[in-house]
Amino acid sequence: MYKRKAVGTAGATHGTEGLSYSPINLASQPFRRERAQNAALGMISACLFCSLLALSGLVLHEGGRLTNLRRSIAAQNTALRKAQQEQDRFSAILGKAENSDVFGVSLFLNELISRRAVSWTRVFHDLGTVMPNNVQLIGVRLPQVPSEDVGGVNHLHLDMVLGTDKPEAILDLLKRLQDSQMFGAAQMLAQTPPTQNDPLYKFRVRVAYDQKI
Repeated sequence: MYKRKAVGTAGATHGTEGLSYSPINLASQPFRRERAQNAALGMISACLFCSLLALSGLVLHEGGRLTNLRRSIAAQNTALRKAQQEQDRFSAILGKAENSDVFGVSLFLNELISRRAVSWTRVFHDLGTVMPNNVQLIGVRLPQVPSEDVGGVNHLHLDMVLGTDKPEAILDLLKRLQDSQMFGAAQMLAQTPPTQNDPLYKFRVRVAYDQKI
């Protein structure tokens, strides 16, 4: 490396005294490829900017959906409160003493309608499909289970009096009732041993019944 002073006219020499120049060696310090690097950085910046716009759009879209969901929930809560208020009002009306008789008559009529919808011929036919040969059906009635006891749906039960000379036959019947699609799990309510006048074991059984129409 070397230094040299600028050479010029006298005036110029006087004006440039003290200045020095450093030569550039192109062989040891070639031009950098800054243009390609700048283009690549520009493309990366553009991609990042597009990603930022896409993410911003998604955030705004989800924010709008969340707002609509909150409005829907608020509207449903308002409707639920109104329904509960109406239910409380109707319950208060039905709870009055002057309306208790009308309510009781309504339940009685609904029970009669439900029982009339049951075919006794179909009842005996369905029982015949599960009844063992050595079990006799002595009596049967259809007590109705109130809707509030079984999740708001009226169900029918068969309250049966059965007779047999072999008590173990009742266990076979209970198993058949439970496995049947028309009946449910049976409940043993009472049993009576044989007497001198009646040699049969008697059992009182209640089972849920779903008649297929």
